[in-house]
Amino acid sequence: MTLDALLKYEFLSNTLGQYLVAALILLIGAVFRRLFSRLLSKLLFALTKRYTGGVSEEELSALLIQPLSTLLLVVTLQLAGATLTYPHGPTAVAAGGQLPWHEVLLLRLLALAFIVAAVRVALCLIDFGLLVTSRRAALREQGSPSRLSNQFLPFAKDLLKVFFIIIAGLVALGHVFNVNVTALVGGLGIGGLAVAFAAKESLENLIASFTIFLDQPFGVGDLVTAGPVTGTVEKIGFRSTRLRTAEKSYLTVPNKSMIDKPLDNLSLRTSRRVGFTLTFDQATTSAQLHAIIAGSLAALQDHPLVSQAAQMKFSALTPAGKEVTVEYFVDTTSYDEYLNVKEDLNYRLVEVVEREGGLFAGAPAPVAVAAPKV
Repeated sequence: MTLDALLKYEFLSNTLGQYLVAALILLIGAVFRRLFSRLLSKLLFALTKRYTGGVSEEELSALLIQPLSTLLLVVTLQLAGATLTYPHGPTAVAAGGQLPWHEVLLLRLLALAFIVAAVRVALCLIDFGLLVTSRRAALREQGSPSRLSNQFLPFAKDLLKVFFIIIAGLVALGHVFNVNVTALVGGLGIGGLAVAFAAKESLENLIASFTIFLDQPFGVGDLVTAGPVTGTVEKIGFRSTRLRTAEKSYLTVPNKSMIDKPLDNLSLRTSRRVGFTLTFDQATTSAQLHAIIAGSLAALQDHPLVSQAAQMKFSALTPAGKEVTVEYFVDTTSYDEYLNVKEDLNYRLVEVVEREGGLFAGAPAPVAVAAPKV
């Protein structure tokens, strides 16, 4: 048998030459798809290099190599499949030339795989765009992105991804499952009221997220208190805000709950208040109290992080003792620094009381030790 006759040998409605062409396409796709992916990413980087704002080619390749490789694999399978003729059988001919179910299923799966792979590439390009935008914003703002950049860019990324996924879903319904998309969208207008009632809470949280971005009562990195919840904002999403609590737990709070009750942005306060009461023993004299208060105020006002509005007053005389209220403000927004200042000043107050011979209520009086007889 000659080579030409061998290539024209037919099996399952396809010649051996068709099978060889399909196998060659699959082989080329399997061997070179990662190389093609890398070349495509290099080409894209070369086209956008002047706008990338310091993003390296390696970062782009890390984002695009895998999804591009998958997309090229799907295209390779479609090209290889296009070279083959599928046997229809007598039932298909009797049914008026309709394709058999297994061929329809295969074609729909390939089309769906292509849409999914293309969407993955689009989502990776969105991630790349966000990375470029954030780097450029950091360069403009000298390495310190603004609160708006920190919270708006991730939100915009999620919004674009949802938009692309919705578009891809509509395309899949129309081209893969033969759904009349126009009629479907029109039907959504009729049933929109029912959908709105069913998704009432989700819509409220979505509207609340836009309110947060427009009004900006807090941003990523702020320490906030909303009702019984206190934590540092790590992410603001479509539906919820993610907080890191003092116990280091990751708390998810619906956006509606962040704006429908009084919210205290602790990061925006200029100082932290310290207030407490000291109770001295009845044996502490008025002269000692005057000296203790004067010395303590001097110690408080001498600290560089304490405002000059520090107060210390002899506020009450009770059976338990003589009460002196202390109030001052620490000029810091850092909780750790606030604790350090508070501890340092507590030591200073105790030293003043000990130096002036004062006694706290409930403290045992010093015992006089008799001198030994000679």
